[in-house]
Amino acid sequence: MNHVVVFTMKGCPHCTEFKELLVKENIEFVDADIDDNSDEYGMFVKVTENEFIPAIMIVNEETKDAKFYAPDRDFEDLDQAVNLIKESF
Repeated sequence: MNHVVVFTMKGCPHCTEFKELLVKENIEFVDADIDDNSDEYGMFVKVTENEFIPAIMIVNEETKDAKFYAPDRDFEDLDQAVNLIKESF
């Protein structure tokens, strides 16, 4: 099973909209504020070379492999981001 982590920031309107879309689509996720999860987010930024949010990390519970999706690198809009998550399941 896959585990979805969404890196967000307080006060970010795109982050709020994205989380609302995920709830609407019944996609379970962990909301990881970048200020509260700076080590994990720092790893994400290093791997993707991208600091934009909302950003997505999908972890396979069994293999512990992770996929990283960053705005303007892997998706252009929030609907594309939702579809990337759906394709991972």
